[in-house]
Amino acid sequence: MKRLVIFGNTYHRGDLDDVAGLLQYLRQRDIEVAIEREYSRHLSSRGINGEPTFDANDVPAADMALSLGGDGTFLTTAMWVSPQGMPILGLNLGHLGYLTAGNLDEKSGIIDDVLAGNYRIEERTMLQVESDMTEISHPWALNEVAILRHDTSSMLDMETRLCGHELTTYRGDGLIVSTPTGSTAYNMSVGGPIMEPTTSCLVLSPISPHSLTMRPLVVRDDSDIVVRTHSRATHYEVSIDGEVTLCPTGSSLSIQRAPYCARVVQCKGNDFARTLRQKLLWGTDQR
Repeated sequence: MKRLVIFGNTYHRGDLDDVAGLLQYLRQRDIEVAIEREYSRHLSSRGINGEPTFDANDVPAADMALSLGGDGTFLTTAMWVSPQGMPILGLNLGHLGYLTAGNLDEKSGIIDDVLAGNYRIEERTMLQVESDMTEISHPWALNEVAILRHDTSSMLDMETRLCGHELTTYRGDGLIVSTPTGSTAYNMSVGGPIMEPTTSCLVLSPISPHSLTMRPLVVRDDSDIVVRTHSRATHYEVSIDGEVTLCPTGSSLSIQRAPYCARVVQCKGNDFARTLRQKLLWGTDQR
């Protein structure tokens, strides 16, 4: 590995000594670094500067992208670099850091493992969204696409078609279309199933459904999902990995697998079962 591009959490207000230490550690190993411009400004305001910068919409070629932050930072990094097929290594500065390979204070061991080739790359399904009435500026998601109410208590009616065939009309507060990676995020909080992150499937999970017969549904990840949403309100929200777009009532969304994957770096000792146990306290006796 000769060159890294770095994305980071500009909202982090804690001690950044570990970030400064990481940059120094990379220099000692003759790794070229370029930092996303907004994150570089954040670091400069805290006395950390001197590295080349780049715009997020014009990411330079690199061997790997480094995400410094929590899961939100990782999702943003995936949106910018996945079209290039660039692997993403996450180091956690946030709270849970479910998607990251480890914590920033473990940087030396993790970077050394990467340099020694002691890692693997997991290819994760991403989603692509199109609207028939609204331009969506960032239409790609690693976690989920969520259709939600906007500033109203009115229920949504979401006419849903699967691979060109009528599926059902979901009635309730919303609908989540989740990837396996996102199955442990919003999908899990509404009772959807947890899926191993490299499986080739998607899950449709209704939010507070009006009918008790409406249950989460797992489908193939090459399924074309079309949802037309009706409501008494004039607009509804579409949240794409947390980025919200307002869409007019009556408009239709097409949700399908993106033409590329997110390539997630997993270091030695990291596996799905271990992550469930350590970060979701899977099976832990909490008495």
